[in-house]
Amino acid sequence: MCGIVGVLGTHEVAPILVEALKRLEYRGYDSAGIATVNTGVLDRRRALGKLVNLSDELVHNPLAGKSGIGHTRWATHGAPSVANAHPHRAGRVAVVHNGIIENFRDLRAELADLGIQFQTETDTETVALLTQHFLETGSTPVQAANQALDKLEGAFALAFLFEGEDDLLVVARKGSPLAIGHGKGEMYVGSDAIALAPLTSEITYLEEGDRAVLTRTSVEIRDANGSLANRAKKSIQIGSTQIDKGGHKHFMAKEIEEQPIVLAQAIQHYLQAGTETIALPDGGIDFADYDRVTMVACGTAYYACLTAKYWLEQLAGLPVEVDVASEFRYREPPIPARTLAIFVSQSGETADTLAALRYCAGKADKIVSVVNVPESSIARESDLVLPILAGVEVGVASTKAFTCQLVVLYILALKAARDRKAIAPTALSDHLSALRGLPATFGAALDASAPMKRAARRIAEARDVLFLGRGRMFPLALEGALKLKEISYIHAEGYASGELKHGPIALIDKHVPVVVMAPRDALFDKTVSNMQEVMARKGKVVLISDAAGIKEAGDGVFASIQMPEISEALTPILYALPAQLLAYHAAVAKGTDVDQPRNLAKSVTVE
Repeated sequence: MCGIVGVLGTHEVAPILVEALKRLEYRGYDSAGIATVNTGVLDRRRALGKLVNLSDELVHNPLAGKSGIGHTRWATHGAPSVANAHPHRAGRVAVVHNGIIENFRDLRAELADLGIQFQTETDTETVALLTQHFLETGSTPVQAANQALDKLEGAFALAFLFEGEDDLLVVARKGSPLAIGHGKGEMYVGSDAIALAPLTSEITYLEEGDRAVLTRTSVEIRDANGSLANRAKKSIQIGSTQIDKGGHKHFMAKEIEEQPIVLAQAIQHYLQAGTETIALPDGGIDFADYDRVTMVACGTAYYACLTAKYWLEQLAGLPVEVDVASEFRYREPPIPARTLAIFVSQSGETADTLAALRYCAGKADKIVSVVNVPESSIARESDLVLPILAGVEVGVASTKAFTCQLVVLYILALKAARDRKAIAPTALSDHLSALRGLPATFGAALDASAPMKRAARRIAEARDVLFLGRGRMFPLALEGALKLKEISYIHAEGYASGELKHGPIALIDKHVPVVVMAPRDALFDKTVSNMQEVMARKGKVVLISDAAGIKEAGDGVFASIQMPEISEALTPILYALPAQLLAYHAAVAKGTDVDQPRNLAKSVTVE
């Protein structure tokens, strides 16, 4: 969750660290801090809240030095405060950390027995105190860092900076991502390539269990067994890591508007122009080889999997099991032969999803990842990587990544149907043709988004909101509720429409808006019946449908939002747009922080 950076440079490092942290602030914004070594002297600056507060502190209290580390925090152990902010220092060492040290209480007890006192509530301070203890017993900085690392249990990316050492960084990765950037007479570390992109185009990704010793001119990497490891350098495209709002008030608004473009790019990537060929990389998948699919993800990506379950089962006749990643391996599910396992993650670093993948390794016949970062941990540990090509997504609430995930999963479902001979060639051609037309339809819906804004302003006044959908619209009801909760802080729940009368209808009164996602499809009449039950109890219905649906069922509703007509199979992708815009405009109306909502982070790298 947290973001960490480190620089061994030839210029003053404080502004470089702050700029890199700006690119990582999506990982956490409870506090921020940097530490530097200047002519051998270790010092640090920290500030509560967002990175701008640290920038202000550095204006009034500058920090010199050409070697340093930095951190932006998402609090796990200890409340957000200056005292709990990173970097943590003990004597001659400063440490920044992303992850959770699971045995820190035992380590604190050991240190307390030695008479060592604690100043914070964090697990990370334990790492600094351990390292300082080993320094005091005669270890060198590198030895002390390794001795401390040997005692840690849990997940971490760590960077160590030492007083008296102007040309040394020690870093380690276990469970949390970390990359090394190579410069000319300079060296960098960061939680991901986004942080390092302005500084270098050459990146080395540390593997699980790796430790590295960096100077300005050298890198020594050792694997989990302590053996020297030769990790490859990879080139990154600077343009693919650009972060700017492009004239929009919020990143989320920009990312919503980018969807027609990125959807078109994803479709073009997997569908060969002018043909009916679905092109998957690295030999692809023959779905005839599998009898079942297991899909695992968290949050919005989990709802993408729930949607794909409808596609795979209805189009390909392939049984699908969908699990939330944080529970999957604890359930210890059996993985029968001929099982295809698919893991979906925007960042490719989601800790729970990665752990679920490792549970399936050696059990499932093939592991496939659907990710936005092809060099991520989940991607590197998969048999087949399917990039969604959404580009950098900064807003914490996922928008374009979600719809790109849906597009890739829909293409997989069509390929499965073809491989299993469950679809006629003419029907497949119709599906592919409709898919190629999706970006234009999406753009048309964006151009007609004014009713969504008006409805959102009215929803913003509510304390509770329900979302209803049937069939393929049920996961979208869940996604709509999640979006509203994430950025507007309005309590919202999504339900399958048919479940309304099995409990949730008790919540309905004149103060509760109910968003009904109901394209004029085969399930429309049943959904409308549920909608009428809501209206009979004075519930305020916001009906999202196409022209035919609104004409038939729009009388008496609180508000209606008309969507363009589209193939039934593609309605979940298109109807993601009103879910996003209702949440966005409601949040704007309430004045909440759209891009950095409280208590959340973009990349969840802790369990």
